[in-house]
Amino acid sequence: MKYTLSVLVENHAGVLSKVSGLFSRRAFNIDSLAVGVTEDPTISRMTIVADGDEYIIEQLEKQLNKVIPVIKVRTYTEGDYISRELSLIKVNSPTNKRLDIMKIAELMDAKIVDVSINTMTLQFADTIERFETLCDLLKPYGIREIVRTGTVAIEKDSVLSRK
Repeated sequence: MKYTLSVLVENHAGVLSKVSGLFSRRAFNIDSLAVGVTEDPTISRMTIVADGDEYIIEQLEKQLNKVIPVIKVRTYTEGDYISRELSLIKVNSPTNKRLDIMKIAELMDAKIVDVSINTMTLQFADTIERFETLCDLLKPYGIREIVRTGTVAIEKDSVLSRK
């Protein structure tokens, strides 16, 4: 099962290395990792998506809490958070297929950010499931290249008010 962890850390050099080192020492794969400064410039948030069972995730939480620059670790529960991933998808687009690709982009709320003689590049920010749907729709046209950010997630306010 995939788990999404939110890790607040001090915004210092080498913190990412310490956290990723913890995963690699335990031979544990990270599916997605996104890091950015929060509303407080001294604190960064790491959003980590990893595959494992409850026991493994619990152990990772405990180990992460022992890393000195880590401030807080939270594992999000399915349905209690909002997540998005940004992607750029370059697709073959011969002139006679361009309108079809534009319709798919419109249907999926993707934005066309570049058009050349042979390709179109779409920008898409949504869930991983919708990204996969978009890719399935674009495959028949020939996907040339995909660039993806890591997943970012935030807890829903309705969850915070219950705690």
